[in-house]
Amino acid sequence: MINVKGFLKDVGGASRVTKARREKLERASAVPQPKDPIRELADKLHPLEMRFKVTDIRDASPTAKTFRFESLDGHIPVFQSGQYVNFRLQIGDSLLTRPYTIASAPFEARGDKPFFEVTIRRNAPYLVPDYLFETLKVGDVIDGSMPFGTFYFEPLRDTKNLVALAGGSGITPFASMAKEIAYGKLKGACKLTILYGSVKSDDIVLKEELDKICADCADVRVVHVLSDDPDWDGEKGFITKEIIEKYSEPDSTYMFCGPLAMYQFVSRALEEMGVPKYRFRHDVVNNPADISTVPGYPKGTEEKTFKITVVRGIQEDVIEAAASEPVAVALERAAIPVDTHCRNGECGFCRSQLLSGDIFVSPIGDGRREMDKQLGWFHPCSAWPLSDLKIKIPIL
Repeated sequence: MINVKGFLKDVGGASRVTKARREKLERASAVPQPKDPIRELADKLHPLEMRFKVTDIRDASPTAKTFRFESLDGHIPVFQSGQYVNFRLQIGDSLLTRPYTIASAPFEARGDKPFFEVTIRRNAPYLVPDYLFETLKVGDVIDGSMPFGTFYFEPLRDTKNLVALAGGSGITPFASMAKEIAYGKLKGACKLTILYGSVKSDDIVLKEELDKICADCADVRVVHVLSDDPDWDGEKGFITKEIIEKYSEPDSTYMFCGPLAMYQFVSRALEEMGVPKYRFRHDVVNNPADISTVPGYPKGTEEKTFKITVVRGIQEDVIEAAASEPVAVALERAAIPVDTHCRNGECGFCRSQLLSGDIFVSPIGDGRREMDKQLGWFHPCSAWPLSDLKIKIPIL
């Protein structure tokens, strides 16, 4: 407990605020004030729509690229290491929104030439990464907004010893954090140990940047764990309980970003270590490529196709939906706009109403409030159809 003015004064704070508000209302003018300067400032600092220009593209590994962006709207909104940008991409007839964790550090978004970067790994079965690889070039402008997410270091909540557990492109939030610790405002605020799982030594995303940060800053350490490189001299295999314990300091906060399979393994390891839940925080865990592998999903349903009646105001459309893909993907394929951000049920931007039918919601990505579950609200980005559906979505 934190006492600001003493226990009794803190407990009685609400009544003091209420009294002060009533006194101000009595003294206030009867003429309405149409302007809200706080709202205007917030909208200026964090606009809902921005334009970002690509100023540099470089290799981050043989299978990953780093894209640098500058804002065409005067500034880059303040963000913290671990937050993400949401891009809006017109691909064919569909307007897609996709989140990417910011790989650059907050201090790089300030100064004379502010910028931010995202690092994306090529993923053949997934449309958008390949689209960016093959389409985006220096000078192009894309729409988006930022920042989003709550996956960042918070000194009031987290300990100063951070252990990051990363897999593949899940290194990006920790690369940002490492840079901010080495050169930015987090310098001296915490120590970061990154346990980074990759396959081979010649395809480690952002390896050169990480090596330089470690050489410059004693508070950042990266331990590479390679699963398929017999000649590697360091840690081999997967990030196990033993490896986590080996590189952990007492009273550490654990942060995870990586694929679903790795999350399931790591979360079990931390549970066996007795790490309390409030000391284990994870970024949005991507939806599984094969939903049938998630416990509770009715086997065989993934092979079916259903119809979804989509209600937007007075308009109704009927579309086809593969049971193997989230409802949001079916909407996107049908060129029906849906405002997704996190793509895994956490942020709530795509919150919609299930009018009829049955859906499966992954327990890993179920960010709904309990009342939403009871009243039939769901997040299309993290729900799969189990029957024909009728849904009501927001009008964009």
